Amino acid sequence: MSDSYDDGAAWVRRFHPSDGAPRRLFCFPHAGGSASFFFPTSRSLAPGTDVLAVQYPGRQDRRNEPNIPDMAQMADRAAAALLPWTDLPYALFGHSMGATLAYEVARRLQSAGRPARALYVSGRRAPHRVLDDGLHQLSDAEMVADISALDGTGSQVFGDAELMDMILPAIRSDYQAAETYCYEPGPALDCPIHALTGFSDPRVPVRELHHWSEHTKDSFDLRVFSGGHFYLVEHHESVLECIAEGLRAI
Repeated sequence: MSDSYDDGAAWVRRFHPSDGAPRRLFCFPHAGGSASFFFPTSRSLAPGTDVLAVQYPGRQDRRNEPNIPDMAQMADRAAAALLPWTDLPYALFGHSMGATLAYEVARRLQSAGRPARALYVSGRRAPHRVLDDGLHQLSDAEMVADISALDGTGSQVFGDAELMDMILPAIRSDYQAAETYCYEPGPALDCPIHALTGFSDPRVPVRELHHWSEHTKDSFDLRVFSGGHFYLVEHHESVLECIAEGLRAI
């Protein structure tokens, strides 16, 4: 398949095109994150899996586009952009806010008759358990402190006022989308759900991940790694192997 989809092309980054792959993986970044977060994942899984990373508006090469502080709208637009790529068996992976978005996109694609083969959710409460912690209402200084505590952004970023001015609007918008998300009951997914998390994640207690089992008609499993909210950076290879194991099954 070529990269010729004009509608929604801005949403998709295909760092290592793998046209001969028998499957695809759609990746959804965390709040404030960008598609490039999944460059190493794409490099590692190619050419056996064609990895498509979702690029949200308001960051990197889309920084001049308005942010979308609404989860439903983001899911609608991301699903429309990814629908043409569902001609192969596919799975979805999302971290933090991206897990909720991946789930909502999976629901939409299933409703469109293109169900996923697997959903991987990382570091995020189940949809019906999402909390509004009011983080999107923090001052800039408070938000920087919160991000720093999660250790999700390199420390050099915090010393660059100009760079922080560029990325804070996207982070605030994503926080708003994540915290104001309202789960609407509907059919469970037909595919397995694989949950992953860090044991010491200050955002999400491990016990919360078990509630994802309520959103699938298929199997559920949970993998717990050492580390905090961004455990997947430290355990990159182990997380990749976990995903690759499931992908080989499809």
